[in-house]
Amino acid sequence: MSQLRAYMDQSVLVKPTSNGELDKLTFAVKDVFNLKGVISSAGNPDWLRTHKPSFAHAEAIDLLLNQGATLKGTTHTDELMYSLNGENAHYGTPLNPRMPGHIPGGSSSGSASVAAAGDVDFSIGTDTGGSIRIPAAYCGIYGFRPTHGAVPIDGVIPLAPSFDTVGWMAQDVGILERVGHALLPSQQKSDREFHCVLFPDDAWTLADQKSVEHLLPTKINLEKGMNDSETILLSAEGLTKWKETFRIAQAYEVWAAHGEWVETNQPSFGPGIAERFAMAKTMTKEMYNQALVEMSTVQKKMEALLSEVTVMVIPTVPGPAPKLGLPDEQIEQRRSQTLQLSCIAGLAGLPQVTIPVQTSDGPIGLSIIAGPNQDLRLLKFVRQLITEKLFV
Repeated sequence: MSQLRAYMDQSVLVKPTSNGELDKLTFAVKDVFNLKGVISSAGNPDWLRTHKPSFAHAEAIDLLLNQGATLKGTTHTDELMYSLNGENAHYGTPLNPRMPGHIPGGSSSGSASVAAAGDVDFSIGTDTGGSIRIPAAYCGIYGFRPTHGAVPIDGVIPLAPSFDTVGWMAQDVGILERVGHALLPSQQKSDREFHCVLFPDDAWTLADQKSVEHLLPTKINLEKGMNDSETILLSAEGLTKWKETFRIAQAYEVWAAHGEWVETNQPSFGPGIAERFAMAKTMTKEMYNQALVEMSTVQKKMEALLSEVTVMVIPTVPGPAPKLGLPDEQIEQRRSQTLQLSCIAGLAGLPQVTIPVQTSDGPIGLSIIAGPNQDLRLLKFVRQLITEKLFV
């Protein structure tokens, strides 16, 4: 479906190497993963020009092929994955199939577009600051960011290694769970149930009023369906502070990963990307070290809150996908609000699944966050919630 404008190369086809959990399923992959004989563009023509074909597949790709999945196509990404919108000045903006005329979300924009359109059964991307969760929510599909480090990221172009994860999206919650089993084969399985849910009020106030009204029936169902529920204040200092901690740590690592390439090659960047790299260059070691201290505090807090039986529920995004081509100041305001939501799991390295909620204004997402290495339990839990029709 060329009208999606979502593919970097739709002709890329890699057949499965074995049978398993994902037999007969197809997937597309964000153009930042190593594929044997293919040059990844990372969303920028200068990156494509200055790099060579990969000698082998990324480890995560091999895991999927070994479980019977067929790779069909590479998909567009925001430039060097450093955006949340999905608008690429060089390759265009993938269609949001559920909300044409609005952004698909980034940076795994193409992967979200093809999964939402039904071109493939599932798609693979990366999530550093929300790049799976946000496009999944905007495009009305399921999206999963795993525990940091749980899925191998070898052979994936980095953005900020302390936060980079391999994530996935699908229209079907059962397929989302099956991909989890393929990518997390060694994670311990447990029949223990989650029975406590936390609702952080400071996260819920970031969503616009109409979105909160749409999410409220599901929130009430979860409160009734769990043994225990509690509304809490997550951050006494404010989620704007958490977002700033994430922004500094991410930016420092972005420049550490790509600064030399940027200065050597002087790439052409689109709006917003050039400014973000210029900002990243100004981050000092002292600022980064302080951010790491603050990040450790957040991790300890979140791990204390999220026991083996407790999950946290937040809006994935403040509201439906913004329109294409909005003024920079409106885009930055939404970006700030969105990062305050997505940095919660990002700073703490926790698994988060976003569940599509359709509204009269377009799709939004409701997210569930669990403790570290509870990925498979979380995916199973969400599938059960959908089966029991607790989401409305």
